[in-house]
Parts: sequence; structure tokens; C-alpha cells
Amino acid sequence: MIVPSKISSANANSYRGTSWQNAWKGLSSHFMSRGYALFDLDHTLLPFDTQVLFCNYVLRQEGWRRAYLFWFVVCLPFAVLRVLNLRMMKRVFSSYLWGMKKDVLERHVANFLKTDFEEALFPEVVAEVERNRSEGRILILNSASPEFYLEGIAEKLGFDHFIGTDMAVEDRMPFLPRISGPNNKHGAKITAMRDRDLIPGDLEMLGDSWAYSDSSADIPLLSIAEHGVMIHPGDKLAFLGLEKGWRTMTPSRPYEGKWGGRIASLKQAFGLYRIEKK
Repeated sequence: MIVPSKISSANANSYRGTSWQNAWKGLSSHFMSRGYALFDLDHTLLPFDTQVLFCNYVLRQEGWRRAYLFWFVVCLPFAVLRVLNLRMMKRVFSSYLWGMKKDVLERHVANFLKTDFEEALFPEVVAEVERNRSEGRILILNSASPEFYLEGIAEKLGFDHFIGTDMAVEDRMPFLPRISGPNNKHGAKITAMRDRDLIPGDLEMLGDSWAYSDSSADIPLLSIAEHGVMIHPGDKLAFLGLEKGWRTMTPSRPYEGKWGGRIASLKQAFGLYRIEKK
């Protein structure tokens, strides 16, 4: 079984200036000689926002947790007015986990990955993960999702490394889970990979490398790889992708269009969505 690494900046820096320096440089040179395959998660490897899909799973197991919707809905107007930023709204949304013991959360994650998550995956995009592995590239899962379930996803799909939003898992989950560091979106994804020495810091373009995403927020991720692949892109991303010669993939989704996806997400937020068995 491949166990993906989560390399912190502190750990990476501890190698420098020590007897391990030469070994670390050799390892870095080895990585630099290989290509990379960079994958977003939500709406890229599956047709949903994984945070909301996991919420749906938990609410179907523990229905009383739907109480989170009260304060989440109260906060929504403040998010629209940009009084509350995306980082804070992610914490408010995650209040559905309030009071949950760590071992219960871990059990929910494990069962979710074996059931709803596995059923939801795009087979065509998973095949791209396998193709890149067979061609010797370093596989990096780079998502804004919380790392407490991203680690299991990376291990399940055989990624070498993963990067997500660092949301703390405590013995009992607090009302507003703590987030350390940035919300891992936009250019923060590139910064995180460079800070962790997962990709060279001095290259603007990674040769023999592929990047996959559905979102215009991931233009930096798609642009750093020699080959970009867009998954069901919106108009803005599709237009830019046409200019840059990026490929497009449109795997089958269990809903029609943007509004179909929004309705699916709304049902998931209430714990009312059922994954269609393949």
C-alpha cells in the first residue's frame, strides 16, 4: 500500500545544514528528473464538493446534526456581503461536527471513503491517475479540502503526496474547528508545494507534467504544468484553456448543468442526497 506523505515546511527545513544535506539534495534531484501529475479534488476527481458530500454522509448517520443549518444559514448573508470570508465560512460549515469524538470522526471518514466517495469517483479521471503513475510521474493531490479526510483519499488513490487546508482534529471537535495556515486555494496551492519542496521553486513550468482541475481558481495549478486538463470547465476556464491548448474532459455526471450541481449540493447540505450505485 502506498502511504502518501505530508511534508511540513519545518520538517523539510530541518534537513538543510545537517549531515543529511547531501542525501536531501540527491532526493530533490531525483524528483526534479521526473514529471508531476497535479490533481484538484472537488468536481475534478468526482462531480461534487467533497466537504458537502461528507457532510451528507454524516447527517445521514446522525440526523440531529442538521441543527448546524440554523447558524450556517444565519451567516450566509454576511458571507455574501464579505463580512465573513471563505475561511471563516468553512469553519462555520464544519460546525456539523461539533462535539464529535476523534475516533468517531475517523470511523465516519473510513466508511465514507469505502461507500459514497468511491461510488462518486469519475472512472475516467481515476484512469488518468493510473496512467500518470504508470508513466513514472510524482502524483500530488492538491485541494482546498480539510486534510483530515484528504489523507485517506490520497492513500486510497495512490498519491505520493497530498496538500489541503489544515483543519485541526481534536479529541472532541469544537464548534468552530481551527484552521492553521491559508485556505488552500488559488496561488496558495503552488506556494504550498514549493514550501514543502514537492516541486522545484525556481521553475515556472514543470516539464513532462500534467495538471487537472475544473475551476478557474486553479489557473495557477493548470498553468505550472506542461499539459493542462480541464474537467467540465466553465466559460472563463474553457476560453483560457482554448488559448493555451489545454485538453477538456467531460465525464458523465449524475446531474445536468450548473444548477443541477447546486441542487445536489443543497440536498447534501441537508443530508438528503443518495449516491446512485454504479
